[in-house]
Amino acid sequence: MGTAPRVSRGAKEHSLAQADKALEQALIGKGIVNKEQVAKARELMAKTPGLTLDRALVELNYTNWDEITQTLGALLNYEIVNLRETRIPVEAIDAIPKTFAQQHGVIPLSVDDTSIVVAITNPYDLYVMDKLRFMLNKDVRCKLAAPDAVDEAIEKYYGVEESTVDNMLQEFTESDVMAEMTATESQGVATAGEDEDAPMIRLVQLIITEAVKSRASDIHIEPMANRLRIRYRIDGVCMDQDPPPKRLQGSIISRIKIMSEIDIAEKRRPTDGRIACRVAGKPLDIRVSCLPAIHGESVVMRLLAKESILVNLQSLGFHETDYKRFISIIRRPNGIFLVTGPTGSGKTTTLYAALAELNRPDKKIITAENPVEYSLSGVNQCEVKERIGLTFAMILRSMLRQAPNVILVGEIRDTETAEIAIAAALTGHLVFSTLHTNDAPGAITRLIDMGIKPFLVASSIQAVMGQRLVRRICEQCKTPYTPPKKDLNAVRLRAEDVKNVTFYRGAGCSFCKNTGFRGRLAIFELMEMDPTLREMAFRRESHTDLRKQARLSGMVSLEQDGVRKALAGHTTLDEVISITQREEEAKVSMWEGEQ
Repeated sequence: MGTAPRVSRGAKEHSLAQADKALEQALIGKGIVNKEQVAKARELMAKTPGLTLDRALVELNYTNWDEITQTLGALLNYEIVNLRETRIPVEAIDAIPKTFAQQHGVIPLSVDDTSIVVAITNPYDLYVMDKLRFMLNKDVRCKLAAPDAVDEAIEKYYGVEESTVDNMLQEFTESDVMAEMTATESQGVATAGEDEDAPMIRLVQLIITEAVKSRASDIHIEPMANRLRIRYRIDGVCMDQDPPPKRLQGSIISRIKIMSEIDIAEKRRPTDGRIACRVAGKPLDIRVSCLPAIHGESVVMRLLAKESILVNLQSLGFHETDYKRFISIIRRPNGIFLVTGPTGSGKTTTLYAALAELNRPDKKIITAENPVEYSLSGVNQCEVKERIGLTFAMILRSMLRQAPNVILVGEIRDTETAEIAIAAALTGHLVFSTLHTNDAPGAITRLIDMGIKPFLVASSIQAVMGQRLVRRICEQCKTPYTPPKKDLNAVRLRAEDVKNVTFYRGAGCSFCKNTGFRGRLAIFELMEMDPTLREMAFRRESHTDLRKQARLSGMVSLEQDGVRKALAGHTTLDEVISITQREEEAKVSMWEGEQ
């Protein structure tokens, strides 16, 4: 195995500012990013204390860790190691504790009597190398690896103390279960940190930890007649996991209810709660819902990782034309901007990104949410508590006496909330909210059906944006392919339209768990109200007519935006077809109004 040089004297003398500038110049020199993108990254750094230039560029999707690592390697004369193709021996892993590896972003590659070779992510962190030399009393030689690859390698080789649910279940006997159930019943309510060595506590913690490592958004615990099914929702798709024995059902569900401070004695009515914990050193908020079913309580745990929602607008995946229109709309001084789509389509993420764009010292922003999912610095956030009468409508009324510039209403659910939101928009406030409709034009007819007067809808709505999430092709196994003719026909593409286009799909690999997809991106349809659409809303014209006119006025449909992303190699046509609804617009061309 080749080795990289130890950190040079020049690297030691680099200040962080000099290192930052050197990386910027190298990335620009290689054409990986441009000056405008670097400026945007530095704006994000100014808002986020501790954020480095490389991480800012990756968060904004201007580059990736592989490109940054290759650039750093060339800049500092480090050898690059591909950890996904490297087998690390057990004796090397045993040389460095897991906690040290996680904390400092290093992983050992090989070890002998006098030296150790490690993969590092930050060549400027001299403390790590000095600490390793002191700990191991060995010569330390370093190679460079991408941070995401190091994280994956740490998970792969260190894992958790009990690597699988099956291993954990081997610790259980019938007496363990009975003892656990007895303790649960007698304690009533306990905290998540009590008796961390108890097998049942560790089993539930492992289920949560494995879900986070798998990038799951939800954990479904579903009692069946003869088994207890556990499924993780990953990239929008439910996937079965190794199930624990049916006999552990009551103990697992009771433990989850204790953690979320739900009354374990209440099994006849739906209940919900919340868990705040840390997994792999990162804060995690879990919303828990329990629903009585014929074979026991069905439990769904929604995992909300803070870093997953606090994203920059440019990383949402807007097409350039839609991005410019979106920015123009959210910078207007008043009116209502609605985001529509089903549960789990990323509406909250989009609105939070919009608030982050507008969050300046000269703006007062207030939100009404149910619940407040994430804390936004500089924003006044209010949580709906219907059990004490603190509804969306009540918070909205009080908001208007606070003289805000921007208002976020988590969801318009009833006529009263809609009326107050419209009144706020008509009195000089910019209002953001969500609505559950199938597409953007459907929001107009939905508000009118709720009892809002058509002239109020026509005058207050500035724009409506529908969105969905489609799975992103795995970059590790991305391969060209030719889509079948039926897929082209389904999205109204002709052979000549794609003559010079290369389509991609994922072949399946360990990185994406053989699905061919890893991560998701949004597709949008942005309907901006113009005089014609306002007149049609005032006349209460049908949803079909509104949609046709919106398309003629320049709205790119969800399907069309999905096709654009498939043509760009981000997703597949089959994925777009499965997510979007087929439009019944025989006379409106698929590509009409794009320019």
